[in-house]
Amino acid sequence: MSIHGVLGETTSYPQQYDPSVLFAISRTLGREAVYQETNIDTEALAVGVDIWQAFELSWLNPNGISQVAVARILIPANSPNIVESKSLKLYLNSLNFSTFAHLDEVASVIQKDLSDCIGAIVSVQIEPLNSSRFAITTAMGECIDLVLNDCQGVTISDDIDASMLADAKTGVSKTYQFHTNLLRSNCPVTNQPDWGTLSVSITTDKLLDYEKILAYVLTFRKHNGFHEQCVERIFADFLVHFQPSQMAVWANYTRRGGIDINPIRVLNRTLPDFGRLVRQ
Repeated sequence: MSIHGVLGETTSYPQQYDPSVLFAISRTLGREAVYQETNIDTEALAVGVDIWQAFELSWLNPNGISQVAVARILIPANSPNIVESKSLKLYLNSLNFSTFAHLDEVASVIQKDLSDCIGAIVSVQIEPLNSSRFAITTAMGECIDLVLNDCQGVTISDDIDASMLADAKTGVSKTYQFHTNLLRSNCPVTNQPDWGTLSVSITTDKLLDYEKILAYVLTFRKHNGFHEQCVERIFADFLVHFQPSQMAVWANYTRRGGIDINPIRVLNRTLPDFGRLVRQ
C-alpha cells in the first residue's frame, strides 16, 4: 500500500514568493450562525483581535544564507475576512528562497499581502528566536479542568449546548477569572481536531457555576468551526446568559502547520495581556 493512500495527498509548496496562494474566508457566515443561535448582533463580535503566531518563518539574507525567526500577526476582529490557515502556511513558505536584508523588510511584505487578503490593516511583529516577547507564560485565573471529576452522571451533548448556562442566579457583582485547557473543536475544512486553552475574565452579578461552564465548553468537542467562530460563540453565549458589564474571552489554540491562532473578544474593556502558553 502506498503511504500516500493512508496519509492523504502530498502538498506542493511554492518555490518562489507567491502571495496569490493566500485564501480569504468571510467572517459573515460564522457570525450569522452565531446570531441565529444567540440573537447577539454581529457588531458585538467584532471587538478584539486575532493573534496568529508563526514559528516556521524563513528567508535568505543577501549572502544567500537561510534565516529563521518567529512572527506574531495581529488581525483586527472587525476585518471582513480571515485568512485560511493552510494558505498562510503555503504563503510563508513561499518566502523561503526570497532575499531580504532585514527583519523589517520581511514584516513589511507580509503586512501588505495579508492586509490585501483580509481587507483590513494587520500588524506584523517579527522577532529573533531569543526574543523575550515569545516567552512562555501561564494562563490567567483559576483552572476549572477538574471541577467535573466528582460529578455523577454528567451528560455531554454532541454539539454546542448553551442551555446549561441558563438560569444563573443573581448575586453581587464581582469579577471572575478562570481558564480551561479542555477546549476542543474541529476544523470545518479538514475535520482535524483543534485543541486550545480558553480563558475568561468576566464581571457580572450572576453567580457562575464552573461545573456547568466546563460541561458547556466540552460540548464543542465535536463541533466544526474555525477558531474565531468558536470563541465568538462562547463570547455570545456568555453575553446572553451572564449579562456582564465587562468581559474578555480568548483562546490560545495549539499549533498546526507551525502556526497557532489566538482569538480575543472583549466587552467594555481593553484587550488583556497576551502570552504564549506552554502547549504553544
